[in-house]
Amino acid sequence: MFGLLTDSSVIVDMHATSKKQALQELASKASKITGQPERVIFDTLLERERLGTTGVGRGIAIPHGKLPDLNKVYGIFAKLREPVDFDSVDDQPVDLIFLLLAPTEAGADHLKALARVARLLRNDGLCRKLRGCDHIDGVLALVNETAEAHAA
Repeated sequence: MFGLLTDSSVIVDMHATSKKQALQELASKASKITGQPERVIFDTLLERERLGTTGVGRGIAIPHGKLPDLNKVYGIFAKLREPVDFDSVDDQPVDLIFLLLAPTEAGADHLKALARVARLLRNDGLCRKLRGCDHIDGVLALVNETAEAHAA
């Protein structure tokens, strides 16, 4: 999806029992992909959550943060095995998470990526299909097809 997701940045059966554990799992995955320290990523995500939840409603969360040593915007998508309480705006548990990490100086690129992800995940049909998808290739195909259709 707009170059943000690859097969190594999709998790289709993530186990987490809490928001904090979900963020920890995402930070671990992000560390492997970005080369940044897991603890720095985790702390950045927690700091952002303290400003207000990234649980946007309808079972979706879009945690995000900026890190000084990144060279581009990174995305990680996770489908949780069981929904977790994410302090979402609609008080519904979250089972679809799209993490975005951007360079500190990314400014508009970070906001554009965030807006595109939010717009994409407002598509109820896509979210329903993602919830039923158990394969990384299927997730990538669904997200890319929907992103292309929205861009047209």
